[in-house]
Amino acid sequence: MLTLIGCDSSQDKFLGTARVHTEELLKRGIGGDPATLDPGKAVDTYSFEVLRDLYEGLTTESPSGEILPGVASSWTVSKSGTEYRFTLRHDAKWSNGVPVRAQDFVQEWRRVVDPKEGSPVSDILRPIAGAASIISGHSAPSELGAYAPRDDFLIVKLGQPAPFFPQVLTHSATFPVYAESRAKSGDPAHWITNGPYILSNWTPGSKLELMRNPAYRDHSNVRISRVEFIPVSDENAELRQYRAGQLDITEGVPPGALSEIRAERPNELAIAPFLGTAYFVLNLRETTFRTNDAIRKSLAMAIDRRMLMSSLLPFGQLAAYGFVSIGTWNYQPQSWNWKDIPDNKRIAEARRLYLQAGYSADKPLKLRILYNSNDLTKLVTIAMASMWKETLGIETTLINEEYRVFLQSRKDAARWDVIRLGWTADYNDASNFLDTLRHDSPNNDAGYSSREYDSLLDRAASTADSETRRKLLESAEQVMLSDYPIIPIYFYSSRHLIKPYIKGFQFNPLNRIYSKHLTIEPH
Repeated sequence: MLTLIGCDSSQDKFLGTARVHTEELLKRGIGGDPATLDPGKAVDTYSFEVLRDLYEGLTTESPSGEILPGVASSWTVSKSGTEYRFTLRHDAKWSNGVPVRAQDFVQEWRRVVDPKEGSPVSDILRPIAGAASIISGHSAPSELGAYAPRDDFLIVKLGQPAPFFPQVLTHSATFPVYAESRAKSGDPAHWITNGPYILSNWTPGSKLELMRNPAYRDHSNVRISRVEFIPVSDENAELRQYRAGQLDITEGVPPGALSEIRAERPNELAIAPFLGTAYFVLNLRETTFRTNDAIRKSLAMAIDRRMLMSSLLPFGQLAAYGFVSIGTWNYQPQSWNWKDIPDNKRIAEARRLYLQAGYSADKPLKLRILYNSNDLTKLVTIAMASMWKETLGIETTLINEEYRVFLQSRKDAARWDVIRLGWTADYNDASNFLDTLRHDSPNNDAGYSSREYDSLLDRAASTADSETRRKLLESAEQVMLSDYPIIPIYFYSSRHLIKPYIKGFQFNPLNRIYSKHLTIEPH
């Protein structure tokens, strides 16, 4: 549940003197520089946070995550659930005053699914008819089931019913992009967007500045005129900036400071679960893992998740023995069958499998573990490597990289044996997690390939009955878990510090905070 209590304007002993606002300027902490501000290329959380302020899709969200009309003023769904018809607002405009057209969506979506473009978020559009065939290179992008008979009218045909499709349309991969802006995207002065804010300046490593977009269709209800995103990968440094009044909202909270914050300023602390999973990926392209399922299972069993929860993860995170997050719509969480065995038996089995895989004290397994710069990620990765060393004798080399560099290294499988990743739901459906491990998914960092797994996902995707679909998705996850391409560690919870004068924040199950929903009270 959300922990957010009312304003306490008494002493500022712990978090410093509040910053007095002479203008409506919101300063938001962000865990790293966005990798890109191209909606069709963005795959990281930090890019998503900024893109939701710069662009708007056909649908948008309320502060609590309810689906609302965005660029589309309304839509209808056919009885079969496979055809959506969207009517676009006549006041939806680009920041240069040009109307947003239905064709802008069609063109951008074709770009996203075009394999020549190599978009890492093409899976988001998979529900649209023809998308899967285009992504796999068997059809032309022009065959995508999205049509614009008029500037203000868009028809989208799905391959099968997808009741979550309106929520899919809140993802940045579905946002329109002004055709002429891509060539100028490095220059904020020429960046054309259609959301509540426009980009005014971007200094990587320092800050990213936005200004209210006067052409935005709901401009009058956007209360904060300027937003600054400040990238800070060190949560302790972010806390210091927050204390000094240099930030209004933090991206995270350092675990070591939690008890002190709770005791001295609980009213500014917001903690809540959301749909996301932290996990480690095994590089199945390497012989070490590709042909040796015993070592993959051994690594998963050697991790003491309960110890991690009690010692390093104090924000309500839950131990993960499966991939699809707890709380996902129409889904029963899956797990390994050894989840509840006593620790001594779990460790004994992990050691037996390690020996079976051909490793020992005299011949230890050596692994390179890649992870991004983040305090909590670092602590968990070091703890996991220590468990592997103590329980199995594995020798590890830890590789810590700044986030933008990490995203590049992630795609170079020759650089790592194990990589720490996190998946946060793009929409509330189990398929959003499971589709990332399809053999042709751009998010399949493990290089996992299972015909049975893909077949179950395909059958689920073509099934209209929700109960049958749920069972097929659960069966698919069980197949994947038995193959051990990934090692889930814990399910996420959000944690922010929010100044008392910031109003409008609500818990969102996808952990999304739109600047347009916030206001700054005089103080």
